[in-house]
Amino acid sequence: MGRGPSIEGRKNAEDAKRAKVFTKLIREITVATRAGVVDPAGNPRLRAAVDKALSANMTRDTIERAIKRGSGTEGGADMQELRYEGYGPAGIALIIDCFTDNPTRTVADVRYALAKHGGNLGTSGSVAFQFTRCGELVFATEDKASAEEFVLESALEAGADDVINEHGESIVLCAPENFEAVQQALIDAGLSAVHAGVVMRPNNRVEVPAEALESLQDLLEKLDSLDDVSDVSHNALLPVT
Repeated sequence: MGRGPSIEGRKNAEDAKRAKVFTKLIREITVATRAGVVDPAGNPRLRAAVDKALSANMTRDTIERAIKRGSGTEGGADMQELRYEGYGPAGIALIIDCFTDNPTRTVADVRYALAKHGGNLGTSGSVAFQFTRCGELVFATEDKASAEEFVLESALEAGADDVINEHGESIVLCAPENFEAVQQALIDAGLSAVHAGVVMRPNNRVEVPAEALESLQDLLEKLDSLDDVSDVSHNALLPVT
């Protein structure tokens, strides 16, 4: 019988995955610093990026170095934020957000990934109209009516616009400018989100033909694996796993 992955092999794989996550977070902090003031207290976007990094167990020293890079005191002045729009298999709409110091490399990597999976880049605005920018907080309520009701009451009291219950989760939606206030109010209510952020949420989800599903999932994994890609939004209705 063949032997499974060694403990060392698994650890190396986990370390590599963690390093990739940290690379993306550092770039996000760097760009957020460049876009506003250096102090997270006065820069909501930077504060959100720092909170995300702390949740991923990034050290304060690493975060501080990323902030210094963003301020230009330790390089990083050429880091920029880019957004690409395009289509995946079966015409699925994609918004691909990137942080990069080499736009030529980034667009080539994104274009190649799309083309290899039957997709293509679109022009600016070609798919963005199918999405709405909003604050989104996801809570695992596991189909318990009491938990769903508590999230609903707390969210509406905090100023959220809507709460959607699906697949054992309660999804709180709010205006981007209200995100921090709503998030803090829900934390104060004792609720812990499994995911929270300002996102591009599709206005409608589209069924994916069975023959295109595997290719689409491969494409999403490939895009996520690119160091320059920070986030991918799509309008596909994927099966629950």
